[in-house]
Amino acid sequence: MVEAVMFWNEPNNRSHWDFELDPEWRAFAEMIKAAAGSVRAMNPRLPRVLGGISPIDPAFVEKMKEHGVLDCVDVVAVHGFPLDWNHWQIYEWPNKIREIQAVTDLPVWVSEVGVSTFGAEEVQDWGLQRTAELLRGRVERVHWYSLYDLPRAWPATTRHREAEGSSYYRHFYLGLLREDGSAKPALARFSDYTPDLGICQWFHYEDHRLDEGVEWLRRLGVRYVRTGLSWADSFRPNAREWFDRQMAALEEFQVTVTFCFTPEHLGVAPHHTSPPQQVELFAEFCAEMVDRYAPGTRELPAPGA
Repeated sequence: MVEAVMFWNEPNNRSHWDFELDPEWRAFAEMIKAAAGSVRAMNPRLPRVLGGISPIDPAFVEKMKEHGVLDCVDVVAVHGFPLDWNHWQIYEWPNKIREIQAVTDLPVWVSEVGVSTFGAEEVQDWGLQRTAELLRGRVERVHWYSLYDLPRAWPATTRHREAEGSSYYRHFYLGLLREDGSAKPALARFSDYTPDLGICQWFHYEDHRLDEGVEWLRRLGVRYVRTGLSWADSFRPNAREWFDRQMAALEEFQVTVTFCFTPEHLGVAPHHTSPPQQVELFAEFCAEMVDRYAPGTRELPAPGA
């Protein structure tokens, strides 16, 4: 069942929001406020989450407060990858959470945290243990990223791709399962931390891994899942059929659904990171998805229940 909706993904990261077109995030703020209002109208009890920020930046949260966004959401989410991309050590996780708690009274979720096996698979195994020790019980939701490695034939969703050097290739090694479906060492340990730890798994359009992925989530004892419904994908052929299949497959889990990615033909610039030409169009997409998968007549738990 859908337990929460999240608006966008890493909006303070150049790979996911073009803040050269929107340097003060004013367009982003208007888009999120419109979307939050549309979701509230559809289901006033459904928790609304500000898309996980990366880097973890209290100044960005304060900017969202200044623009009125925090008045329209129920949770602030953060992402952290200290062993791969962030310039801080894994032991700093509690301080990073406190930095955000210092600028907002809203609950803080960790909607993505992970460790790539780019250098060595044993690093991920150790990183999973330390992450669980540092975050379990400290926040209401922790979503481990991810279940599967990204297939090497698929591009990572980032604006600069190979220009990022080795940072780009780390995207492909964050799964507990390799691309061929075989297990990495950390997989055997993951069930030690469920159901406290959930999984963030982006299922791509018509993803061939969906059914097998659901079986793995069951076997690992996962209760909380984060995934996405792409606004850009909604214009593909048979998109609603794919969305229906994805959400039906995940029905038994408590799902945080992320709405993100601008359709090229609706952006100020023709790119998935662009502000939309009309913020109301994103709000309409969010409202349609909530009406379809989390209608207001349905009983839903409060965050943390």
